[in-house]
Amino acid sequence: MFIFLAGVSLTLFLLISKLGASKLIASTYKKAAFVYSVLFLILFFISSYGYLNEEGFSPFSYLDENHMTLKPVNVTLHSEKHNNLSLKKLEFKKSVLLSAPIISQLPELPRGCEVTSLAMLLQSAGVAVDKMHLAKVVKKDSTRYRKEGDKEYFGNPNSGFVGNMYILTEPGYGVYHGPIRELAEKYLPETIIDITGSDLSTIKYYLNLGSPVWVITNTLYTELPEDKFETWITPTGLIEITYKLHSVLVTGYDQSYIYFNDPLTNTKNKKAKIADFEAAWVQMGRQAITYIQ
Repeated sequence: MFIFLAGVSLTLFLLISKLGASKLIASTYKKAAFVYSVLFLILFFISSYGYLNEEGFSPFSYLDENHMTLKPVNVTLHSEKHNNLSLKKLEFKKSVLLSAPIISQLPELPRGCEVTSLAMLLQSAGVAVDKMHLAKVVKKDSTRYRKEGDKEYFGNPNSGFVGNMYILTEPGYGVYHGPIRELAEKYLPETIIDITGSDLSTIKYYLNLGSPVWVITNTLYTELPEDKFETWITPTGLIEITYKLHSVLVTGYDQSYIYFNDPLTNTKNKKAKIADFEAAWVQMGRQAITYIQ
């Protein structure tokens, strides 16, 4: 696009020069051509800037909303620390693989992947805390599940953990990045950083700094079809959810794969194809939390 605009701008510029030498063209047309040329030049520079940002590292670049089939959270960056740190240039390594503690969510927390992955994140930062304590103190949404006709009513994972974390025979779901960030900040108030709404380059950025990244994904680590989602009515409005919800701790990457600690299978540095993993993460709202070393 920017090449096209540059060509149009140059053509108009040459046309104006030629018009300037001609006495047969009215001055009104000369002025109009000059104005359009200036406008095209402005569009050219704007387009060029956008193109450069897409090619370089930009922690604030987002996919078009049409590429997201699910928007469970409002996409925002919550930390000024990230804004400041992102100004520092960093040459990415071709591959990174961190060694973070592996913790299983089972058997105690069948729905506790989020707090278990948080326990791994905090322990990797040197905090002595376990999953059971985090499960107890994480913020909860106490809304009870009910169904009326074809409508389902339940809590909002942006407000707190929804349902029962310990028993699968009772209704339950999970929790999103907001309450997890708030809990993490109680242990690392100066270093926890919420990079929700960013892109995969931002995750790689922190991995290169030596920090693993807590994320929300799904249990298949690839984009889910529409029939895997349903809509709830919550006290704060409608929300689209999937029971395939999962949380892991990202520990590395290479040319082909993303590596992560999976609390459900108790697997250290499990891997998934980059494109598939990214699609699943984007579909779940690009939720991610890490810390500054």
